[in-house]
Amino acid sequence: MTSIGQRIERRLPLIVVSPLFALSLFFVYGFIAWTIYISFTKSGVMPVYTLNGLAQYDRLWATPRWYVALRNLFIFSGLFISISMAIGILLAILLDQRVRAEGVIRTIYLYPMALSFIVTGTVWKWILNPGLGIERLMRQAGFEGFTFDWLVNSDYAIYTVVIAAVWQSSGYAMALFLAGLRSVDDEILKAAAIDGAGPLRVYTRIVLPSLHPVFLSTIIILAHLAIKSFDLVIALTGGGPGYATDMPATFMYAFAFQRSELGVAAASAVMMLMTVSAIIVPYLYSELRGARK
Repeated sequence: MTSIGQRIERRLPLIVVSPLFALSLFFVYGFIAWTIYISFTKSGVMPVYTLNGLAQYDRLWATPRWYVALRNLFIFSGLFISISMAIGILLAILLDQRVRAEGVIRTIYLYPMALSFIVTGTVWKWILNPGLGIERLMRQAGFEGFTFDWLVNSDYAIYTVVIAAVWQSSGYAMALFLAGLRSVDDEILKAAAIDGAGPLRVYTRIVLPSLHPVFLSTIIILAHLAIKSFDLVIALTGGGPGYATDMPATFMYAFAFQRSELGVAAASAVMMLMTVSAIIVPYLYSELRGARK
């Protein structure tokens, strides 16, 4: 009885975790496998399990709207990642000076990240609406010729998504960089100060180059958020005007549930999965390799 009890006790963590693991295996990886299979079939309104080769991928890459979504993804990702990181680094450096009420300021900067993208998109939709937000406020203040209609302008609407996303995520980037700055050895900084290095040179030549792992982690996280952006776009622009702010995720949703092109939607989902994997897998490999060393 004792040996049986000890055996159960040793395996209790596995027994507790196994149902959750099984559910995750089915609902995550099972549906990923199902989506990949559907992308090679003739599926339209309903799933069809007859294989049809790469026909859906041919249709996907022959669709002009897909190229609009990819262009928007590159614009959004480039601006979102670079601006969020720049603001995050700047805020982290300022907070690293041990300012008063640092906890309060840090909380204020991090608060947007606690909001859902739906809330962020809704709020910024009000702020950027020409009839309700900034444009109306400036005209009421006496600037009658002021215009800010990016939200309804197909050439600039994607940049409104960038503004809202940067507002929400730059505080998170700040937290990552601040943690990295606080891990830098103070002795190195004191030695640099004794050698006559100013604050600018200390940060540009010593501190920031030592934060290479933080830079990589931040880029990976922000890129992951950018690639699967859906709720922010839906709440802020709805993919419009027209489909001017379409992203791969909104493209997939539109073709799956609005245009009843399940096969094309599955093919676009597989392309997104391949993109995320191309970013995540090398990062995980380098992390595991570093841990082994």
